[in-house]
Parts: sequence; structure tokens; C-alpha cells
Amino acid sequence: MASSVSREFRFIKTNGVTLHVLRAGNPANPLAVLLHGFPEFHLGWDRQINDLVHAGFYVLAPDQRGYNLSDKPRSIGAYTVDKLALDIIGLIDSVGVSKAVIAGHDWGAIVAWHLGVCHPDRVEKLIIANVPHPVVFKKFYDHDNDQRRRSRYIRQFQVPILPEMMLRKDDFKNAVESLVKTSLPGSFSTDEIEEYKRAWGQPGALTGMLNWYRAMVRRRTRLETIRVTVPTLILWGKRDRFLKWQMAEASLEYCDDGRIEFFDDATHWVLRDRPEAVNRLIVKFLSR
Repeated sequence: MASSVSREFRFIKTNGVTLHVLRAGNPANPLAVLLHGFPEFHLGWDRQINDLVHAGFYVLAPDQRGYNLSDKPRSIGAYTVDKLALDIIGLIDSVGVSKAVIAGHDWGAIVAWHLGVCHPDRVEKLIIANVPHPVVFKKFYDHDNDQRRRSRYIRQFQVPILPEMMLRKDDFKNAVESLVKTSLPGSFSTDEIEEYKRAWGQPGALTGMLNWYRAMVRRRTRLETIRVTVPTLILWGKRDRFLKWQMAEASLEYCDDGRIEFFDDATHWVLRDRPEAVNRLIVKFLSR
């Protein structure tokens, strides 16, 4: 991977909330916004930032609403995917540009898909890691028993208070295991796990994080269109315990200009499992 680049943090107001945002690179360069998933924060894209900056991009990696040092609205309705997407449009506006490369992993990929579908005028290119197109996920969840079993945590997270207690218990033991036991050995270092614990320990963070799932069930967003017209790269670790890889192939049917790169030996945490290969593919895709 490329040599380390300078990084700084700023609090940026957007869409009625204030987000804590990592910034790296030259602001005059094309913008790339990197969106983390659950239960991460901006650190989820840490191993991609240097290579993107060296490839000529200005990078923003926010803690999305509800996470780490960003605002944590109390209402479940504040975490609908359309609101989460508008947060990112506000970040793009804060740079003074009309478009950005949008890259998302896990829940960040759900936001990225939404931007690609509903706001294609704000998306230069789309990079998706280990989450299917929302229509595909619904079809598999509704009709595939194996995927419904893999996604049972979504139902478990709907209960108030108890999920927060279980994640916090024994110094975040369950939250830590959700990362280290489902990734390749060494993908999350001891020091990084301590950073995750600090993020999870921020006041209101666990509830804010879980409210994404609660809003997903209780405040469903209806899409007026389902096509993705912007160039799209899907990266997928086939050893994902949470999401079946067949959903990646099905997602291509909704992309006018899409491609998939599978990693047979990577998990849901493909960005960390295989960062060098991921970065090469991303830079190649963005240079087209």
C-alpha cells in the first residue's frame, strides 16, 4: 500500500446534524466520500485512504450520524436511508463540488446504493463492498430461508435497550467478536479494536448505531426508481457470513454499467482482509 498521507478531522454541519469527518488529500482534487458500515466508524476505510490520495483524490470519511463523535439524534425516524443520503449530499456541497465518487461498505453501501439510485446527478462513480442492491436484498430476505437466517440479527436489533446491553456487556465482548470472529485473522489489530471500543463507548453511540436497523424496519423508504445509471464497481468477499454472494450477481441486473470483483478468500470485511487487492481494483476502476 502507498505511504501514509496527512489526515485531519473537522466537524461539518450537514442536513441538520454535525458530522465528525476525516479529511485527506488536496481539496482541489476530485472528491471521494467513503462510507463505513455497522459497527464501524471512519476507521473502516482506513486502509484505502492512502492509495486514494496518492491516486489523486480528496477524501472525506465521515463518522455517519449516530456513530462515534457525530451527532446522534434520538428519534428512530432520524435514521431513514433518505436522511442518511442527504447527510452525504451536504458533505459534497461543503466542498463546493457537484459530484463525488461514493464508496460504501455494509450500511455505508446501503447509503451509497441509495445515492446512486436517487441522486445520480451527485455521483461520479459508485463503489460497493459486500452489500447488495436494496431490491435484491429484499427479494432474498423474503424468499431465501438461508439469507433470512443469516439476517436474524436485524429482528433482534428491533428490541429496545436489550441489544445495547448485549453489545456493551463485558467490555463490548459481543461487538468485538462480531468483527474478529467473522474476519480473517489479523484483519482487526488489537490497537484498532481499542479504537472501536472508544467509538462504541461515546454517549448514545450504541443506540444511534442500532437505530439504523430500527428505522430500516419501521420507516421503510420507497424508491421511485431502482436503476443505477452511474458506473458501479461491486467488491465482494465470498466468505461473508452475513450476506450470500449470489446477491452480488443479482445486483448487476439493476446496474446499467456495473462489474463485480469477487474475493474467494475474503469475508464481509473485504476492505481489511485484502486491502492491497481492493485498492488496486478501486484505483483501476476510477482511472477508466
